[in-house]
Amino acid sequence: MKIINARLRHQETLYTLECDNGVFTQITPQSGHCDEPCDIDAKQKLLCAPFIEPHIHLDAVLTAGEPRWNKSGTLFEGIECWAERKQLLSEQDVQSRVLKAASLLIENGVQHIRTHVDVTDPSLTALKAIVPLKQRLAPYLDLQVVAFPQEGILSYPNGKQLMQQALDIGADVVGGIPHFEFTREYGVESMRWVMELAKSHNKLVDVHCDEIDDGNSRFLEVLATAALEAGMGDKVTASHTVAMHSYNNAYCSKLFRLLKMSGINFVSCPTENTHLQGRFDNFPKRRGITRVKELRNAGINVALAQDSIQDPWYSLGNGRLLRQVDFALHACHMMGYDDFKVALDFITDNGAKVMNIQQHYGIEIGKPANFIILNGCDDVEVIREQADVLYSVRSGEILVERQPASITKTPIL
Repeated sequence: MKIINARLRHQETLYTLECDNGVFTQITPQSGHCDEPCDIDAKQKLLCAPFIEPHIHLDAVLTAGEPRWNKSGTLFEGIECWAERKQLLSEQDVQSRVLKAASLLIENGVQHIRTHVDVTDPSLTALKAIVPLKQRLAPYLDLQVVAFPQEGILSYPNGKQLMQQALDIGADVVGGIPHFEFTREYGVESMRWVMELAKSHNKLVDVHCDEIDDGNSRFLEVLATAALEAGMGDKVTASHTVAMHSYNNAYCSKLFRLLKMSGINFVSCPTENTHLQGRFDNFPKRRGITRVKELRNAGINVALAQDSIQDPWYSLGNGRLLRQVDFALHACHMMGYDDFKVALDFITDNGAKVMNIQQHYGIEIGKPANFIILNGCDDVEVIREQADVLYSVRSGEILVERQPASITKTPIL
């Protein structure tokens, strides 16, 4: 495959890229516009690595309103609704919904997904349905599965055994939810146990951590310390951490030193947490998003994700990760030009670090020829216009091809 007239991120010139046997073999600057025969003429649009969705719940997608709606809009009623919906799960139900959501994500340039799958289910129905889809979806995307204890590890009957069983079935990542355990002691113990389990099985860790408006919920320091002591920081992710929005600055100053030392990753879900948090406030109402800008400025890795597509926690969702970037830029006061220039990192390179796939990810000779072409010439235009994905290519094969939208009649100004 040969691609001409492509713009690469943070580069002024145009490029020609060639792929053979599914990998990049040449990436060559052009002296000007190229008219050579090719497979794809990028037409001076931005070519970049595929989008990464590092935090989504595919087992729950497309279940909003089943068996009832989350009328309060709170995280905790969402958990209650999902506990009722779990009783209706079947392999066919789960797989059909997952494939619909995966198709939506693929159409929007996503080629790498980390999904949290609820394992507080004695039959592990969703997990058993999703793990086999890793192979089926492999031509289109990479799928990591998190064993996620939605209702707690120590607070749910046989929680530890279910987590162990989930790894035996094929989960790639060990999850946790310390703030939802019955007591702080349970939460602390669960984090220590999660780290030990992951290390003994050579697995990654991704914890729903402090997803609550309570400023006294401080399991992040426990997770970061456990990661530091285990020497596993780059394999550990703290998701949500919305309680950090309510921490006082003196405590955060101390905390950030530990976070930096630990090397752990973060994932924020802007649309979902803006919607779910602050539900117990009158006015002013908290945005409820973790300190994305401050973490990034401290040199700590932060990725963005959408968390849900039409489920009990979030009844919208469309698979477009650029929407998450747009929300984060606004809500986290990242509206400077320098912020815009690197904002795509949140859904590309930073997500690759979260999923620990950076060695096989990116636009470099010798790496897999996985890329997307966006309908914009640079990061800023792509974000401003919420640009469509014109092409999604995996291993040198076109997955998605889309014509740019056009206006047939323009009003006279």
